Amino acid sequence: MAKEKVTITLDRAKAEAARGLVGAASTSEVIDIALERLLRAERLRRDVEAYRRFPQTVEEPALAEHAASAGLEDDVDWEALYADVE
Repeated sequence: MAKEKVTITLDRAKAEAARGLVGAASTSEVIDIALERLLRAERLRRDVEAYRRFPQTVEEPALAEHAASAGLEDDVDWEALYADVE
């Protein structure tokens, strides 16, 4: 994605505090991280809002439960296989 130089007005103390929190190398990186997180949070908020308008049917939780456990019943001794892994 193309980037371009812009002029913004911001609170430098907030920018520096954010930079320290996220370990960003520059204020530009802080702004980029902040915008990315804002976009992600807003998309999630909209998804939740849409979900609330159309809640699950009675059948959907049962389907999800089946999908989460389907195929996990096998003869593999997982504990022995990963005994050396901590």
